[in-house]
Amino acid sequence: MPDSGFPWPIETTRLDNGLRVVVSEDRTAPAVAVNLWYDVGSRHEPAGQTGFAHLFEHLMFEGSVNVAKTEHMKLIQGAGGSLNATTNPDRTNYFETVPAEHLELALWLEADRMGGLVPALTQETLDNQRDVVKNERRQRYENVPYGDAWLRLLPLLYPPGHPYHHATIGSMADLNAADLATFQAFHTTYYAPNNAVLTVVGDTTAAEVFALADKYFGGLTPRPDIPAAPDGRTVPATGRPAVETVTADVPAPRVYLAHRTQPFGAPGYDVTTVLATVLGSGRGSRLYQRLADGERIAQPDLVGAYGVDLAHAPAPLIATATARPGVTAERLRDGLAEVVDELATVPVTAAELDRAKALLSTSWWRQMSTVDGRADTLGRYATQFGDPARAADRLPGWLAVTAEQIAEQATELLGAADRVILTYLPEETS
Repeated sequence: MPDSGFPWPIETTRLDNGLRVVVSEDRTAPAVAVNLWYDVGSRHEPAGQTGFAHLFEHLMFEGSVNVAKTEHMKLIQGAGGSLNATTNPDRTNYFETVPAEHLELALWLEADRMGGLVPALTQETLDNQRDVVKNERRQRYENVPYGDAWLRLLPLLYPPGHPYHHATIGSMADLNAADLATFQAFHTTYYAPNNAVLTVVGDTTAAEVFALADKYFGGLTPRPDIPAAPDGRTVPATGRPAVETVTADVPAPRVYLAHRTQPFGAPGYDVTTVLATVLGSGRGSRLYQRLADGERIAQPDLVGAYGVDLAHAPAPLIATATARPGVTAERLRDGLAEVVDELATVPVTAAELDRAKALLSTSWWRQMSTVDGRADTLGRYATQFGDPARAADRLPGWLAVTAEQIAEQATELLGAADRVILTYLPEETS
């Protein structure tokens, strides 16, 4: 096996039906992580079908041909395992971590819902899960202070028609309007073996996993005409800020500044990640030092910056702060913008750079320390870049970033002329 630079072995194969299988053996503990990445997220959703990928995150637990409703969860938890699923604009993934002797059970369950969900999907199940998603939207986005910020930022960052213009929760009107056949067709289109990556990490061998994958997934029919997502790599600069002010039931003014940077996976996004850490990660960051500890205009636990790891368009860098009592939104916004702007003019020091890289190194090794963290990472790189071994490049990419690159990116991409500014005002100040 060639040396990938990844600290654990990686072996891969592709079944005749197109399913890619990635295995990383680790005999440290008698457990295995099974992670299935489907190359379908909200960026793939056609007009009128927003929220479909996220709804299927729920529907995939509601029964398939050989597994009754909720039985997937009961079987995994009954075997001593844990499981979940997530959806984002780029992909949907389903994952379990189980004792090694239950690997076959996990693979059989995943194969059954890949190939056998549509025949088992009923109108009752669909209606029930639509209601669950509506309730999730209320609980996570609509009835939480500042909860709809992401729903508002995306349309400000990406124009209509762009695949990242809408959030994964989607439109409740779209979910309500679609009939059962439309949802069945969406699953048939995207939940195919040749649109997925199966990753297994832990106490097993590549030979065992390849054989079990062929046994349970090998008979599933590939989809020859999976539609590509719209191309979102180019977002024309407008030359003017996109500004929105929201008056809502929030406890204090809050400001978000957002910029489009580079796609996740590009060398420039490594710079974005280090830049965001310098800018807004923890008490040593510039935002905390200036706005929370120095000028004392931002609440200490509600100031920061982060990149959103989207791979198929310029990914967002978001800086945010929430005002202390008596501080106006205008004062907070000006202070936030000043710190962001200074990244282009006030050089990042060696101490700032060392601190950021230490934080990122710790985060990386924390992710790699678990079989489920490794499985998700390898699945991501296999799905988005065609090679799980590219995961080995991520930490070295961060460690190679220089202060000069941060200043260059800040100058090029973080200017005020193409900035998104989202401001929340408490109702009583309107």
